[in-house]
Amino acid sequence: MTDASSDEQSLNISAPEGATDERLFEVGLRPQTLREFVGQHHITDNLSVFIQAAQTRGEALEHTLLYGNPGLGKTTLAHIIAKEMGGSLVLTSGPSLERVGDLAAILSNLQNGDVLFIDEIHRMNRIIEEALYPAMEDYALDIILGKGPAARTLRMPLAKFTLVGATTRISLLSGPLRDRFGHTFHLQFYEEPDIERILKRSAALLAITVDNDALPVIANRARRTPRVANRLLRRIRDFAQVEGTGIITKPQAENATMRLQVDAAGLEDTDRLILTTIIEKFNGGPVGLQTLAAATAEEISTIEEVYEPFLLQIGFLERTPKGRCATVLAYEHLKFPSPAKPATLI
Repeated sequence: MTDASSDEQSLNISAPEGATDERLFEVGLRPQTLREFVGQHHITDNLSVFIQAAQTRGEALEHTLLYGNPGLGKTTLAHIIAKEMGGSLVLTSGPSLERVGDLAAILSNLQNGDVLFIDEIHRMNRIIEEALYPAMEDYALDIILGKGPAARTLRMPLAKFTLVGATTRISLLSGPLRDRFGHTFHLQFYEEPDIERILKRSAALLAITVDNDALPVIANRARRTPRVANRLLRRIRDFAQVEGTGIITKPQAENATMRLQVDAAGLEDTDRLILTTIIEKFNGGPVGLQTLAAATAEEISTIEEVYEPFLLQIGFLERTPKGRCATVLAYEHLKFPSPAKPATLI
């Protein structure tokens, strides 16, 4: 048996998408109803009313746009909407819709009450977007037959479906597309008590025994994100089974997360690299995003979409017109001397 300590490495818990087994693991823990969904009450309470109203009228739910950081539950809510409405869920993504024919094939196979979920909808090309407008407004698809002066448009009726779009960058959606969604919901980072409830539910589904005092240890390292919490739970379970009794205790959780290089604030290697680079190479900032990406060898989009939102949420990073700055909290957490305050002019 290989000792777990021989494979110490950063978990990269904030990665937006995991491997196939990671995704299957997450699907198995997915809530099936709004009642089971933990947190985001500003969304689930209103969504419950809108779904019941649509069912009472015998209509499809209005098209719904979900935006927020990765791992907060956008795909899960799409599954729940489909189940609550009694329809099937068809999943696709913006980049995979390359031709109008791809969209037409999907839309023509939808039945009344079905839900079409388009992930990363901000990456859908403009031609596909414009073809989607009549489908959203009139439940019809305009198909152009022929070319040149002889071309004519054929309007094909569609079933009454609900489009659920998901994006991490709502600012990249065009105004006309945003305006065609009846509901727009912003998924926010979770509070630690909600993360603990999610961990309890996941542990029960996975038949894992977790001591009550170990739950806060995992929750405060989970970056306020359910996907991250479940990934941590899975990794800590491995350590508990190989090096312990199989029960996740507080010392076991602390030891496992330390060896996975996830600290008490939920920071991993890349978070610390970003902050230490700002502090050591740029005197705490401000530093431009492009310069920061070059100095850390990370993609601009990865810093901006994956790491920066959490660092901003916990107050370790500040965004200014001149660039990114590390805050006093970041200095204290990483054990750097507090930045010197500029002398006051008399």
